[in-house]
Amino acid sequence: MHDILVYYYVVGAIVFLFIVHNIPFTFQIFLFIIVHNTSFTFQTSNFKLKMGETAKRYAVVTGANKGIGFEIVKQLASAGIKVVLTARDEKRGLHALQTLKAYGLSDFVAFHQLDVADDASVASLADFVKSQFGKLDILVNNAGIIGTIIKDKELINLAIYNRGALSNDNRRKAMTQTYELAEECLQTNYYGAKITTESLLPLLQLSDSPRIVNVSSTLGQLESIPDGWPKRFFSEADNLTEEKVDEVLKKFLEDFKNGLLDYDNGWPKTLGAYIISKAAMNAYTRILAKKFPTICINSVCPGYTITDITANNGLLTVEEGAVSVVKLALIPNGGTSGMFFYRTEVSSF
Repeated sequence: MHDILVYYYVVGAIVFLFIVHNIPFTFQIFLFIIVHNTSFTFQTSNFKLKMGETAKRYAVVTGANKGIGFEIVKQLASAGIKVVLTARDEKRGLHALQTLKAYGLSDFVAFHQLDVADDASVASLADFVKSQFGKLDILVNNAGIIGTIIKDKELINLAIYNRGALSNDNRRKAMTQTYELAEECLQTNYYGAKITTESLLPLLQLSDSPRIVNVSSTLGQLESIPDGWPKRFFSEADNLTEEKVDEVLKKFLEDFKNGLLDYDNGWPKTLGAYIISKAAMNAYTRILAKKFPTICINSVCPGYTITDITANNGLLTVEEGAVSVVKLALIPNGGTSGMFFYRTEVSSF
């Protein structure tokens, strides 16, 4: 309304000057065009500003200082979403932030230190998001570790291709698996994602289109787990609970410590902690989707991507691997939820 009043006031002033001072007609037209275009541009700019404010969305990506996580942040920010890049190592996280700013994404990226295995660190992130944005629209649980010391890159490549199947001799040559590493793997890959999700859920529930994407792996699919009670448990979708998942992980660590990690007990022997952690994450995805039907929640394997976690083996670049994760993060309202995706296609758990 104010713009319209200003518009007519200026036009009236021009007419008055024309009558009193006999302004040439061509000059009057020139002034009229300037005023008209200025008013239109001002109103259009205000409209765009208001639209931008109402459409603003916020995301958190864990484990994002390098690899797929970094690329997920880059692609989301390039889509106009304000993204909080998180990393356990603050120095590396800030370096990643500066790299993104060099791409021209300064207005769309921020950094916050996060150790997903530390309750206080997760709480600090939640406080930051709440104070800065007041809500959260997208959570990508990407932080993860392999849970083993890799000694032979080619044999690890073979193990991944064969869903963890290696001879005892090749397993010893390929990696060193310890109880401590297995425990850290479960704590990071599963419990870290769970704690982060639970802390940010209240903020996600304030969003008009909340999304949770759990970055998983085909190694976490049921066919990677030997026949036995753990596989049967993960197969019973209707009976899945967080408490039962905890029981499986507790038993896995107990058997690991007692030297009972073998096929007869239903455990994968190669990359066992990683496989079980991702199976648990897939189960958690189903549990959450059922519990929160208004939130779109999925897990996804981005494909065999060249990253540190694959010992830089792989068929896809991080740019290619991130595409499927970003697609699920931006899935329209009413989209698929509670599913496992291999890249962009729904797959079996």
